Amino acid sequence: MDPVLLQICDQHGVFLRREAEALGYHDHAISSLVKARVWQRVRHGAYTSGERWRQLGDAERHALLARAAYRQAQTKVMLSHTSAVNEWAAPLWGFDLSEAHLTRRDGRSGRRQAGVVQHRGRLVDGDAVLHRGLFVASPTRAALEITTLVGLEEAMVVIDDLVHRGLTDAERLASRFALMNHWPDTLHTDLVLRRVDGRSESVGETRLRYLCWAQRLPTPIPNYPIRDARGTVVHRVDLAWPELGVFVEFDGRIKYGKLLEADETAKDVVVREQRREELICRLTGWRCVRVVWADLDRPAETADRIRSQFRPAAVA
Repeated sequence: MDPVLLQICDQHGVFLRREAEALGYHDHAISSLVKARVWQRVRHGAYTSGERWRQLGDAERHALLARAAYRQAQTKVMLSHTSAVNEWAAPLWGFDLSEAHLTRRDGRSGRRQAGVVQHRGRLVDGDAVLHRGLFVASPTRAALEITTLVGLEEAMVVIDDLVHRGLTDAERLASRFALMNHWPDTLHTDLVLRRVDGRSESVGETRLRYLCWAQRLPTPIPNYPIRDARGTVVHRVDLAWPELGVFVEFDGRIKYGKLLEADETAKDVVVREQRREELICRLTGWRCVRVVWADLDRPAETADRIRSQFRPAAVA
């Protein structure tokens, strides 16, 4: 790989056809390098290292597509919507990553072309942030934009994460939402914002909260602290209904991976989690319901299993 083009990739993620031509590469050479997988065509006229591309996940590949579209734009733009929340490293569960999203910064109407959606933007101070060398919609604006593209559950996953990491908060979201009078497709934005809770720490936990809401379970408390007899917090549980004597733990493979300590196996973590559950039950007298990824795709059945463990408030 040409060292100059690699340097451009290091700086911008992609290099453009005109930059390759300036170094002496022309049609036949470019086609041959793409065919040999030395170069990877990210979109028409934009390329990256084939070796690097093969090591990337879907979100990272989308980031290169967005950067290619940004570099090729003929007007002032910023990354927005899906491409912006991806730049802020939010989880993109359930998202279509096949198109980059840009918003024009001059207030004019955008257009759609192969692999790129260009939106019209009405910007206020703070909407466009310089981030890693390019303009990106602020976390607050990007969070609100996402509510116009995807469903309630997918939007909750993104915004919970942004709030949990302190990149935005309820006050900033509400203030910016109040200025969205002319935005299209915002009918359920207010509903999304009322459901967001930054105490959720993972995609699974947010989806579980959504399941509880959609299945009309009582509202649980996320990341609930468990205290011992001296009042010291000894554990936290993913979701809890203290008045109904139930807590839920979401068992995801990623979660167990995070819990692994030196020289531990997954089995060791499972045993430790079982002991943790037993201690919590002894301290609280509550019942535990464990939920895995597959349970989220059986919402009615999962809700019934949780509901069956509820105790009357007087008993709890």
